Amino acid sequence: MFVRIVKLSFHEENIPAFLENFEQMKEKIRNAPGNRLLELYQDKNNPCIFFTYSYWDAEEDLENYRNSELFYDVWTFTKKLFNDKPEAWSVDKLVTLD
Repeated sequence: MFVRIVKLSFHEENIPAFLENFEQMKEKIRNAPGNRLLELYQDKNNPCIFFTYSYWDAEEDLENYRNSELFYDVWTFTKKLFNDKPEAWSVDKLVTLD
């Protein structure tokens, strides 16, 4: 399993549209094969910056999602709302403290 972190920065006036679309698509994304978790965070100091955290079984699962019609629909809509280039990281989870 690995974690995918994506930083998204939006024009302030586009945040409601992003949140509405995320609400409509989150279950579909979460149900993509190999996806184990999907979370959305908003920066405390800059409300125009968001982060998605998603857990994937394998890199192949993420690639399959990224090549899907669902991803195309989500990304085509979302990228029009950005005020900066998105950034993404794939990381391995090393420690969990319960």
